[in-house]
Amino acid sequence: MNTALIEVLGNAILSALEAMKIAPERAVRIFAERGITQPDKATWYPIGSVLGAYRDIQKQIGPNTMQAVGRNIPKNAAFPPGLTTVEQALKSLDAAYRMNHRGPGDIGGYHYESLGARSARVSCDNPYPCPMDTGLVEAIAERFKPKDAFFIRLQHEPAKCRDRGDAACIYLVAW
Repeated sequence: MNTALIEVLGNAILSALEAMKIAPERAVRIFAERGITQPDKATWYPIGSVLGAYRDIQKQIGPNTMQAVGRNIPKNAAFPPGLTTVEQALKSLDAAYRMNHRGPGDIGGYHYESLGARSARVSCDNPYPCPMDTGLVEAIAERFKPKDAFFIRLQHEPAKCRDRGDAACIYLVAW
């Protein structure tokens, strides 16, 4: 996946900084080491710098923090308007991803497949860390779950994982 010319909207960085409230100076330092200082939600940043910072966060602080970053993304990222159901929200992940990235080349994405009335498979073949997508998929499903659903069940399909070198991570989501 060639990402050399791809850029990410600054709201993704703000999601990371907000998720790391217990160590804000450390978060700011990690991004600054990658050339991102005073991030702005309307500014575009090289994806290589953002991915490098996310790898550093995962390595230095851990996967739980990366999952918190993913859970925080829906608070800041642009999403298509008019979403009201879990299905619509999960289907919109790819469109939202493309609203927050620009540039030539393959950046992967999010692929939705219905498995029944209240379940779906979401395949993520983007360059972001697996725990971040776990948090993102979980948060977006939780945000739009029906009132009669007590919880969202998210399971990472064990056969494939980008963190082990596979092309995609697959999440089974039920509500």
